[in-house]
Amino acid sequence: MNAKTEQELNTFIEEWKETPDKNKTTFSHFKDYLSKKEGVTLDFVSRPGVTYSLRAVHANQKKKDLFVMVDVIEDVSRWLSVCFYGDMITDVDEKGDFVPGGLLGEDAVCFDLEEKNEALVQYIEARLDEACSNAANT
Repeated sequence: MNAKTEQELNTFIEEWKETPDKNKTTFSHFKDYLSKKEGVTLDFVSRPGVTYSLRAVHANQKKKDLFVMVDVIEDVSRWLSVCFYGDMITDVDEKGDFVPGGLLGEDAVCFDLEEKNEALVQYIEARLDEACSNAANT
């Protein structure tokens, strides 16, 4: 991530006032989780009033521009949508929603978090690991 984009992300997080749903904490957790993965680069795309997207790509990845998008959705309150390409993960417990064309025009599986849910966070972490591994090999 270039310095300007990193500063934009840090400012976004700093100015986000935490609410009882703890979505700021969850978003920061996913950012930290992804930033510790070897070979992974993060990008941040801000569309104020619509979404704020944290995107992760693996250095070895050739066929796709990213392997996960963690979106902060602007609504009455902010909530999170963590989306993967449908062919990069398994969702054995069917906790995600299949979204045709939902990730940069390709079929996706998205996990929505309206409030902190530790079990779902751990489930998504396993999907992050799986998608990162698959991205490293494609």
